[in-house]
Amino acid sequence: MSDPLTQILALMRPSASFSKLVTGTGRWAVRPPAHGPFYAALLQGSVLLSIDGERPERLDAGDFVLLPDGAAFAVTSIEPPAPGRDDTPAEVAPGIFHLGPPSAPDTRMLVGYCHFGSADSALLLSLLAGTVIVRGERRLTQLVELLSEEAGAVRPGRDVVLTRLLEVLLLEAFRAQKGPAPAPGLLRGLADPRLAVALRLIHAHPADAWTVALLARQAGLSRSSFFERFRREVGTAPMDYLLSWRMALARDMLLDGGVSVGDAARQVGYSSSSTFSTAFARAIGMSPKAYARAARA
Repeated sequence: MSDPLTQILALMRPSASFSKLVTGTGRWAVRPPAHGPFYAALLQGSVLLSIDGERPERLDAGDFVLLPDGAAFAVTSIEPPAPGRDDTPAEVAPGIFHLGPPSAPDTRMLVGYCHFGSADSALLLSLLAGTVIVRGERRLTQLVELLSEEAGAVRPGRDVVLTRLLEVLLLEAFRAQKGPAPAPGLLRGLADPRLAVALRLIHAHPADAWTVALLARQAGLSRSSFFERFRREVGTAPMDYLLSWRMALARDMLLDGGVSVGDAARQVGYSSSSTFSTAFARAIGMSPKAYARAARA
Protein backbone atom coordinates (compact mmCIF):
# COMPACT_ATOMS: atom_id res chain seq x y z
CA MET A 1 0.00 0.00 0.00
CA SER A 2 1.25 3.54 -0.75
CA ASP A 3 3.10 5.41 1.97
CA PRO A 4 1.40 8.83 2.41
CA LEU A 5 4.47 10.62 3.76
CA THR A 6 6.66 9.47 0.86
CA GLN A 7 3.97 10.47 -1.65
CA ILE A 8 3.58 13.96 -0.20
CA LEU A 9 7.33 14.62 -0.07
CA ALA A 10 7.73 13.48 -3.68
CA LEU A 11 4.86 15.75 -4.79
CA MET A 12 6.52 18.71 -3.07
CA ARG A 13 9.44 18.39 -5.56
CA PRO A 14 12.24 19.39 -3.15
CA SER A 15 15.51 20.75 -4.47
CA ALA A 16 18.57 22.10 -2.67
CA SER A 17 19.11 25.87 -2.88
CA PHE A 18 22.47 25.97 -1.12
CA SER A 19 24.35 24.48 1.80
CA LYS A 20 27.27 25.81 3.84
CA LEU A 21 29.32 25.33 7.00
CA VAL A 22 28.92 28.08 9.62
CA THR A 23 31.30 28.42 12.57
CA GLY A 24 31.02 30.71 15.59
CA THR A 25 33.19 32.06 18.38
CA GLY A 26 32.13 33.85 21.56
CA ARG A 27 28.96 35.92 21.46
CA TRP A 28 27.06 36.41 18.22
CA ALA A 29 23.56 36.55 16.79
CA VAL A 30 22.27 36.11 13.27
CA ARG A 31 18.81 36.41 11.74
CA PRO A 32 19.05 34.62 8.38
CA PRO A 33 16.99 35.99 5.48
CA ALA A 34 13.75 34.22 4.59
CA HIS A 35 14.96 32.04 1.71
CA GLY A 36 12.39 29.29 2.28
CA PRO A 37 12.57 25.94 4.11
CA PHE A 38 15.69 25.83 6.33
CA TYR A 39 17.60 22.94 7.90
CA ALA A 40 20.66 22.74 10.14
CA ALA A 41 22.76 20.06 11.82
CA LEU A 42 24.86 21.10 14.81
CA LEU A 43 28.31 19.49 14.67
CA GLN A 44 29.99 21.20 17.66
CA GLY A 45 28.93 23.38 20.58
CA SER A 46 25.47 24.69 21.43
CA VAL A 47 23.22 27.44 20.08
CA LEU A 48 19.86 28.98 20.85
CA LEU A 49 17.19 28.85 18.13
CA SER A 50 14.44 31.47 18.43
CA ILE A 51 11.52 31.08 16.04
CA ASP A 52 9.19 34.06 15.91
CA GLY A 53 6.18 33.41 18.12
CA GLU A 54 7.69 30.37 19.87
CA ARG A 55 9.85 29.85 22.93
CA PRO A 56 13.62 29.53 22.27
CA GLU A 57 15.08 26.04 21.88
CA ARG A 58 18.61 25.00 22.82
CA LEU A 59 20.37 22.88 20.20
CA ASP A 60 23.45 20.83 21.07
CA ALA A 61 25.99 18.89 19.01
CA GLY A 62 24.20 16.07 17.18
CA ASP A 63 20.86 17.88 17.00
CA PHE A 64 18.99 18.59 13.76
CA VAL A 65 16.33 21.19 13.02
CA LEU A 66 14.02 21.62 10.03
CA LEU A 67 11.81 24.68 9.48
CA PRO A 68 9.73 23.51 6.50
CA ASP A 69 7.40 26.51 6.40
CA GLY A 70 10.12 29.17 6.06
CA ALA A 71 9.26 30.82 9.39
CA ALA A 72 11.33 33.83 10.53
CA PHE A 73 13.95 32.88 13.13
CA ALA A 74 17.23 33.85 14.79
CA VAL A 75 20.22 31.77 15.93
CA THR A 76 22.47 33.02 18.73
CA SER A 77 25.38 31.86 20.83
CA ILE A 78 24.53 30.29 24.18
CA GLU A 79 26.29 33.20 25.88
CA PRO A 80 23.67 35.95 25.49
CA PRO A 81 24.65 38.56 22.86
CA ALA A 82 23.62 42.20 23.12
CA PRO A 83 19.87 42.71 22.55
CA GLY A 84 19.03 43.42 18.90
CA ARG A 85 22.42 42.24 17.66
CA ASP A 86 22.45 40.86 14.11
CA ASP A 87 25.84 39.76 12.74
CA THR A 88 26.69 39.13 9.10
CA PRO A 89 28.62 35.87 8.62
CA ALA A 90 32.04 36.44 7.04
CA GLU A 91 33.13 34.02 4.31
CA VAL A 92 36.54 32.68 5.42
CA ALA A 93 36.84 29.96 2.74
CA PRO A 94 34.65 28.71 -0.10
CA GLY A 95 31.41 27.54 1.50
CA ILE A 96 32.60 28.29 5.06
CA PHE A 97 31.29 31.29 7.02
CA HIS A 98 32.24 32.58 10.48
CA LEU A 99 30.38 34.50 13.18
CA GLY A 100 32.03 36.37 16.06
CA PRO A 101 35.70 37.18 16.70
CA PRO A 102 38.21 35.69 14.22
CA SER A 103 39.59 32.95 16.45
CA ALA A 104 39.20 29.20 16.93
CA PRO A 105 35.48 28.35 16.68
CA ASP A 106 33.55 26.81 19.57
CA THR A 107 30.49 26.16 17.38
CA ARG A 108 30.15 24.45 14.00
CA MET A 109 26.93 23.78 12.10
CA LEU A 110 25.94 22.71 8.61
CA VAL A 111 23.03 24.80 7.36
CA GLY A 112 21.08 24.93 4.15
CA TYR A 113 17.92 25.96 2.38
CA CYS A 114 15.72 23.93 0.10
CA HIS A 115 13.03 24.82 -2.38
CA PHE A 116 9.70 23.10 -3.00
CA GLY A 117 8.78 23.16 -6.68
CA SER A 118 5.15 22.14 -6.21
CA ALA A 119 2.47 24.80 -6.59
CA ASP A 120 0.77 22.93 -3.75
CA SER A 121 3.69 23.11 -1.30
CA ALA A 122 1.76 25.26 1.21
CA LEU A 123 -1.16 22.83 1.18
CA LEU A 124 1.09 19.79 1.40
CA LEU A 125 3.11 21.30 4.26
CA SER A 126 -0.11 21.95 6.15
CA LEU A 127 -0.67 18.17 6.15
CA LEU A 128 2.68 17.65 7.90
CA ALA A 129 4.08 19.03 11.15
CA GLY A 130 5.60 22.46 11.74
CA THR A 131 9.10 22.85 13.16
CA VAL A 132 10.98 19.56 13.42
CA ILE A 133 13.73 19.15 16.04
CA VAL A 134 15.47 15.78 16.27
CA ARG A 135 18.09 15.22 18.95
CA GLY A 136 21.08 12.93 18.71
CA GLU A 137 20.22 11.14 15.44
CA ARG A 138 23.57 10.63 13.71
CA ARG A 139 21.83 9.52 10.49
CA LEU A 140 20.46 13.03 9.95
CA THR A 141 23.84 14.68 10.48
CA GLN A 142 25.41 12.24 8.01
CA LEU A 143 22.74 13.04 5.42
CA VAL A 144 23.33 16.79 5.85
CA GLU A 145 27.09 16.21 5.46
CA LEU A 146 26.51 14.24 2.25
CA LEU A 147 24.16 16.93 0.97
CA SER A 148 26.67 19.69 1.74
CA GLU A 149 29.51 17.76 0.10
CA GLU A 150 27.47 17.07 -3.05
CA ALA A 151 26.27 20.69 -3.25
CA GLY A 152 29.88 21.89 -3.32
CA ALA A 153 31.03 19.43 -5.96
CA VAL A 154 30.68 19.44 -9.75
CA ARG A 155 29.86 15.85 -10.67
CA PRO A 156 27.71 14.14 -13.31
CA GLY A 157 24.15 13.69 -12.08
CA ARG A 158 24.66 16.21 -9.26
CA ASP A 159 21.11 17.61 -9.38
CA VAL A 160 19.50 14.17 -9.27
CA VAL A 161 21.69 13.11 -6.33
CA LEU A 162 20.89 16.33 -4.45
CA THR A 163 17.15 15.85 -4.97
CA ARG A 164 17.24 12.24 -3.76
CA LEU A 165 19.41 13.11 -0.73
CA LEU A 166 17.06 15.92 0.18
CA GLU A 167 13.99 13.69 -0.11
CA VAL A 168 15.63 11.11 2.18
CA LEU A 169 16.71 13.84 4.63
CA LEU A 170 13.18 15.26 4.85
CA LEU A 171 11.67 11.79 5.20
CA GLU A 172 14.10 10.86 7.98
CA ALA A 173 13.51 14.17 9.76
CA PHE A 174 9.72 13.85 9.80
CA ARG A 175 9.68 10.23 10.94
CA ALA A 176 12.48 10.60 13.52
CA GLN A 177 10.60 13.05 15.72
CA LYS A 178 10.41 12.05 19.36
CA GLY A 179 8.99 13.62 22.48
CA PRO A 180 5.75 15.63 22.45
CA ALA A 181 3.26 14.72 19.73
CA PRO A 182 3.48 16.94 16.64
CA ALA A 183 0.72 19.36 15.80
CA PRO A 184 -2.39 17.85 14.20
CA GLY A 185 -1.57 16.63 10.71
CA LEU A 186 -0.60 13.59 8.67
CA LEU A 187 2.12 12.44 11.07
CA ARG A 188 -0.25 12.35 14.01
CA GLY A 189 -2.84 10.60 11.91
CA LEU A 190 -0.37 7.92 10.82
CA ALA A 191 0.64 7.39 14.46
CA ASP A 192 -2.94 6.29 15.18
CA PRO A 193 -3.24 2.65 13.96
CA ARG A 194 -6.95 3.01 13.12
CA LEU A 195 -6.62 6.30 11.26
CA ALA A 196 -3.47 5.09 9.49
CA VAL A 197 -5.56 2.43 7.73
CA ALA A 198 -7.92 5.08 6.35
CA LEU A 199 -5.12 7.48 5.38
CA ARG A 200 -3.23 4.79 3.48
CA LEU A 201 -6.38 3.78 1.64
CA ILE A 202 -7.06 7.40 0.63
CA HIS A 203 -3.51 7.76 -0.67
CA ALA A 204 -3.40 4.38 -2.40
CA HIS A 205 -6.84 4.65 -4.04
CA PRO A 206 -7.79 8.34 -4.36
CA ALA A 207 -10.26 7.63 -7.17
CA ASP A 208 -12.41 5.27 -5.10
CA ALA A 209 -15.85 6.50 -4.01
CA TRP A 210 -14.89 7.03 -0.37
CA THR A 211 -17.40 8.14 2.22
CA VAL A 212 -16.97 8.76 5.93
CA ALA A 213 -19.00 5.64 6.66
CA LEU A 214 -16.86 3.46 4.35
CA LEU A 215 -13.56 4.79 5.74
CA ALA A 216 -14.84 4.36 9.29
CA ARG A 217 -15.71 0.72 8.53
CA GLN A 218 -12.22 0.11 7.14
CA ALA A 219 -10.71 1.71 10.26
CA GLY A 220 -12.90 -0.42 12.55
CA LEU A 221 -14.64 2.57 14.13
CA SER A 222 -18.15 3.96 14.25
CA ARG A 223 -18.87 6.78 11.82
CA SER A 224 -19.06 9.48 14.51
CA SER A 225 -16.03 8.20 16.42
CA PHE A 226 -13.96 8.04 13.23
CA PHE A 227 -15.00 11.53 12.11
CA GLU A 228 -14.13 13.17 15.44
CA ARG A 229 -10.88 11.22 15.83
CA PHE A 230 -9.77 12.04 12.28
CA ARG A 231 -10.54 15.74 12.70
CA ARG A 232 -8.75 15.88 16.07
CA GLU A 233 -5.59 14.06 14.98
CA VAL A 234 -5.26 15.11 11.32
CA GLY A 235 -6.66 18.61 11.80
CA THR A 236 -9.29 18.44 9.09
CA ALA A 237 -12.44 16.44 8.27
CA PRO A 238 -11.95 13.17 6.32
CA MET A 239 -13.70 14.37 3.16
CA ASP A 240 -11.79 17.67 3.23
CA TYR A 241 -8.53 15.73 3.47
CA LEU A 242 -9.61 13.52 0.56
CA LEU A 243 -10.47 16.59 -1.53
CA SER A 244 -7.11 18.23 -0.72
CA TRP A 245 -5.23 15.08 -1.73
CA ARG A 246 -7.20 14.70 -4.97
CA MET A 247 -6.57 18.34 -5.90
CA ALA A 248 -2.85 18.02 -5.11
CA LEU A 249 -2.62 14.99 -7.41
CA ALA A 250 -4.63 16.72 -10.15
CA ARG A 251 -2.47 19.84 -10.01
CA ASP A 252 0.67 17.73 -10.26
CA MET A 253 -0.69 15.94 -13.35
CA LEU A 254 -1.68 19.21 -15.01
CA LEU A 255 1.66 20.79 -14.08
CA ASP A 256 3.56 18.02 -15.84
CA GLY A 257 1.39 18.28 -18.95
CA GLY A 258 0.48 15.44 -21.26
CA VAL A 259 -2.65 14.60 -19.24
CA SER A 260 -6.04 15.82 -20.40
CA VAL A 261 -8.56 17.30 -18.00
CA GLY A 262 -10.75 14.24 -18.54
CA ASP A 263 -7.91 11.85 -17.68
CA ALA A 264 -7.02 13.85 -14.59
CA ALA A 265 -10.67 13.83 -13.52
CA ARG A 266 -10.91 10.05 -13.81
CA GLN A 267 -7.64 9.44 -11.99
CA VAL A 268 -8.77 11.41 -8.95
CA GLY A 269 -12.27 10.01 -8.74
CA TYR A 270 -14.61 12.23 -10.77
CA SER A 271 -17.09 10.66 -13.18
CA SER A 272 -17.18 13.68 -15.52
CA SER A 273 -14.91 16.52 -16.56
CA SER A 274 -17.54 19.11 -15.70
CA THR A 275 -17.92 17.88 -12.11
CA PHE A 276 -14.16 17.81 -11.71
CA SER A 277 -13.76 21.28 -13.25
CA THR A 278 -16.31 22.72 -10.83
CA ALA A 279 -14.57 21.14 -7.81
CA PHE A 280 -11.14 22.19 -9.08
CA ALA A 281 -12.19 25.81 -9.68
CA ARG A 282 -13.79 26.00 -6.23
CA ALA A 283 -10.64 24.64 -4.54
CA ILE A 284 -7.91 26.26 -6.65
CA GLY A 285 -9.57 29.44 -7.93
CA MET A 286 -9.34 28.71 -11.66
CA SER A 287 -10.45 26.04 -14.09
CA PRO A 288 -8.19 23.02 -14.81
CA LYS A 289 -7.62 24.23 -18.39
CA ALA A 290 -6.64 27.72 -17.19
CA TYR A 291 -4.33 26.18 -14.59
CA ALA A 292 -2.68 23.94 -17.19
CA ARG A 293 -2.17 26.91 -19.55
CA ALA A 294 -0.66 28.99 -16.74
CA ALA A 295 1.62 26.10 -15.77
CA ARG A 296 2.88 25.72 -19.34
CA ALA A 297 3.44 29.47 -19.64
